[in-house]
Amino acid sequence: MLGGGFAGAYVARLLGERGATIVSPENFMLFTPLLPEAASGTLEPRHTVVPLRAMCPHAELLLGSATAIDIEARTASVATDGGDYRVRWDELVLALGAVPRTMPVPGLAEHGLSFKTLDEAIHLRNHVLRELESADAELDDGARRERLTFVFVGAGYAGVEALAELSDLADDAVRYYPRLRDVPRRWVLVDAAPKILPEIPSRLGDYAAQELAGRGVEIHVGTTLESVSDREVVLGDGTRIPARTLVWTAGVRPNPLLRELGVPLDDRGRVEVDEFLRVRGHEHVWSLGDCARVPNTRADHPDPPTCQHALRQARQLAKNIVGHPQPYGYRMLGQVATLGRYKGIADVLGVRLRGFPGWFVTRSYHLYQLPLLPRKLRVVVDWTVALFFRRDIVELSILGHPHGLEDDG
Repeated sequence: MLGGGFAGAYVARLLGERGATIVSPENFMLFTPLLPEAASGTLEPRHTVVPLRAMCPHAELLLGSATAIDIEARTASVATDGGDYRVRWDELVLALGAVPRTMPVPGLAEHGLSFKTLDEAIHLRNHVLRELESADAELDDGARRERLTFVFVGAGYAGVEALAELSDLADDAVRYYPRLRDVPRRWVLVDAAPKILPEIPSRLGDYAAQELAGRGVEIHVGTTLESVSDREVVLGDGTRIPARTLVWTAGVRPNPLLRELGVPLDDRGRVEVDEFLRVRGHEHVWSLGDCARVPNTRADHPDPPTCQHALRQARQLAKNIVGHPQPYGYRMLGQVATLGRYKGIADVLGVRLRGFPGWFVTRSYHLYQLPLLPRKLRVVVDWTVALFFRRDIVELSILGHPHGLEDDG
C-alpha cells in the first residue's frame, strides 16, 4: 500500500486479517474534513489524525517514501530514515494522494500559504494569531489594516470552511485586544468560478454566499489571482487589496511521484484505472483516491477528489483484491459543509438543510465516518468543551522546533 492517507488507510483497514504493508512518511491518517476546526482551535490537532497502527492493527507500517517500483519483479524501492529497502508485493495499491495545485502567479510561491496538511493548518492558525499581535503593536493605521486583511483564493470546500473557521477564531481573539476592537478585519474570498461551492446545489451555495457576506466577507467570483507581494494582492479584474496574508486553496493535483513510477497517466497526471480500480495494463496493480482517474459506472464523469468518494472506492477495492473483481459504482448520497460556529449546509438524499440543522448534520456525518471509538470520543469532548468556552488563542509556532543543547564552553 503506497500511501497511508484516506484512501490507502481504509483499504488496509478493510483488508483486516489478510494483512497489508503500508508505506507512508507519517504514522497517521489525516481526517481532512476536520482540518479547518484544527486550524481554528475548536479541535485539538492530534484528534484530527488517526494512528495507522491502531486503525490498521493487522497491517505492517513502513515509515518512508516509495522511490521506484518494478512491476515485473513485483518489488517497490522505499527510502526510510534507516536506509533503503526493497519490498516484495503480491498486489500493489497506489494511493499517493494529491498535492496543492499552484499556478505561475508572480509572488505566489514566496508569499502564499497552503492549507492541505496538518502542519500547514497549524501554521496558518499561528500566522493569523501572530498578525493580530503585530497589528496590536502597529502605530500606522494602514499597516494595521494590512495585517488584519486575509485573502483566500479558492472557494471550494477547503477555502470556504477554513475562512469561516478562522474568522470565528479572530472574532473570539479580538476581545483580548482592546486597541483592535474598532479596527475592521477584512476577509476576502476569491475564485475563478462564477459562484462559490460550485459542487453543491445552487440554492445551498447561494445561502453559503449570503451567510458569508452577512458576516462581512468580500466575495470575488469570476476572477483570478494576478500577483502577490508581501503587502498587496492583485486580482485579475484589477482589484488591489492591501494585505499581508494570502491562503491558496485553489485545487489539488496528483502526487508528482507518480510520473517516476512508470504507470499510465492521463493528461492531468492521474493514474489510469479501469472500472475495477485496476491500473490499465497491469493485472496486480491498483489505484484509487486523489491520485487516480476513477471511472464511476453510476455517474457520467470520473470521481472528484473527495473523502466521500475515496472511502467508497476503498470499500470496493478491498473486495476486488480478495475476491472476484466487481465494477466500481457509487451514487453520491449528499454533500455537507460547515460555515463556522453553528452554521452549515447539507444536501442529504435530496433533503437540503442550512443554518444550525446543516451544521449539526455535517458534524454528525464527520463523526460517523471518523474511525476508532476513542477518536470519536475525543472529538465529542472537544466539541462539548467548545460549547461552553471560547477558543484558545495561544500561538504555538515554537512546537517541534527546539533550540537544542548549547555548549557551555
